[in-house]
Amino acid sequence: MVCGGFTCSKNSLCVLNILYIMVSLMLIGIAAWGKFFGLVSSLHVVGGVIGVGIFLFIVALVGLIGAMKHHQVLLFFYMIILFMVFVVQFSVSCACLALNKDQMNHLLDAGWENSKTTQQDIEKSLDCCGYSTFNSTLLCPAPCYETGQCQSCSSKIQKHAEVTLRYAGGVGLFFSFTEILGVWLTYRYRNQKDPRSNPSAFL
Repeated sequence: MVCGGFTCSKNSLCVLNILYIMVSLMLIGIAAWGKFFGLVSSLHVVGGVIGVGIFLFIVALVGLIGAMKHHQVLLFFYMIILFMVFVVQFSVSCACLALNKDQMNHLLDAGWENSKTTQQDIEKSLDCCGYSTFNSTLLCPAPCYETGQCQSCSSKIQKHAEVTLRYAGGVGLFFSFTEILGVWLTYRYRNQKDPRSNPSAFL
């Protein structure tokens, strides 16, 4: 049977959704691991990552069940949700790749002032104090604070953020194309006949 057939479309959708389930469990596991070992103390960051993982898990589960049962309603909602996720993810990925240095610095500056716990996490992990200047009168969790010879965090954050945005944009762009592939496969699969059912019935 050629790959455009019913069985191949079904198997392809199942494999794609199993991949999404694995990615979602990985997101949840990494967030929980980071919180448990104290790598990330911000509940907003951990909650956001876990929320994305749970959402992806539910969507993938709906797609997997719909593919296994050739369920028209589940496949329809799965196709619509996956297309909306594609639009958002594709837009965000392109924005990450298109950000220039001034825009990135503006976002980092705004983000630094947004959360005190995130500031402390960054200072501890990057061994720096303060965003643009080091003030020895302010408490800082970085190891260098005890010696009184700390650098500001802006240059270190900018270096890491630039690499992270490129990777995040590239990975997001790659997964966005797998999502549009999932939409196309679902559309084809919904309009194919199940060879095991009544040949005169169009499912």
